[in-house]
Amino acid sequence: MAGINFIICDFINREWIKPWLDQKRSQRSFADKCNVEEGIIRKIRGKAEYRIPVETLEKICDGQGISLHNFFKKLGK
Repeated sequence: MAGINFIICDFINREWIKPWLDQKRSQRSFADKCNVEEGIIRKIRGKAEYRIPVETLEKICDGQGISLHNFFKKLGK
C-alpha cells in the first residue's frame, strides 16, 4: 500500500501539475501561482516519496482555490 505522502503528491501531480504542463505552461509558473519554490514542485513530481509539509500543501491548495478540507475530500474519492 502506498504511503499517504505518495498518494498526496501523486494526486497533486496528476490532477494539477500535469494538466498545467500539458497546456505548455512552465513548472516555475505553477510554483509561482502556488507561492512555493520550484524545487518543491520538482520534489512532488519526483520518483522518491516526498514528505510534503502541511503548510506547503495549504499553499498549493490556496493556489488552486480549494480548501484543505475539500482537498482531502477529493483525495478520498
